[in-house]
Amino acid sequence: MSKSFNSPFLHRHPWVMPLLIILIMLGVYTWALQGLKVDFELLQNSWPYITDFIVRLFPPDWKVVDIAIKALIETIQMSLWGTSIGAILSLPIAVASSNNVAPLWLRWLANLLQNSVRSVPSIILGLIFVAATGLGAPAGTLALSIYTIGYLAKFYQQAIESVDSRSLESLQVIGASRMQMAHYGILPQVLPLGLGYTLWMFEYNIRAASVLGVVGAGGIGFQLKSYIDGFEYNKATTMMLVLLVVVTVIDIFSSKLRRHLDSM
Repeated sequence: MSKSFNSPFLHRHPWVMPLLIILIMLGVYTWALQGLKVDFELLQNSWPYITDFIVRLFPPDWKVVDIAIKALIETIQMSLWGTSIGAILSLPIAVASSNNVAPLWLRWLANLLQNSVRSVPSIILGLIFVAATGLGAPAGTLALSIYTIGYLAKFYQQAIESVDSRSLESLQVIGASRMQMAHYGILPQVLPLGLGYTLWMFEYNIRAASVLGVVGAGGIGFQLKSYIDGFEYNKATTMMLVLLVVVTVIDIFSSKLRRHLDSM
């Protein structure tokens, strides 16, 4: 196969390979579009309905700002605890999943656990915990905790696998155990990157918590769904604007903190 790619024909006509890749990509996207069965005529005729819905969202009803702030505080509390619990549980799973630390059988089990958690949508997790604990923030917090494990464990695993192998070899030479290698050789190298991943997950969980409100798992999403179900679109707009402001502020703060961690 390598000889065919290095053939004189391709050397004489270097444009053939990029053209072939473009044609393959066009074929893949055409196949995907056909599978979607998009009705472009229906989309063109739906603009009046979309415009009507957007118009009904404005102006915002600022009388419910206090309700929005209370719901948003609950959302942040859910995200804080959900991210923290998920991060703590993710760390041992990440270590067990890493090629440079764990044996094959343990990696297989840990990766299976990660994939299993990631395959469950957050809405389903919310429904499970609403059934277990009832409506409200506890169900949302537990759902976010499990949801966080599926992603942070993978992020932590990638960070662990990218550490300098020479430091691990040095610890192995002096007889360090796997736990000692993880504690002294891996943790100092992955800590700044891991904190950055955790901050990103905290931001994401604030948005995810608003979605979990659809199934009654507390937070600003619960209020948002209630207003939309009651056709009180002006109040729903206020909720979305308050959420936008807070998410933007948190994003700016965490971006600066991540840059600081990256420079450590």
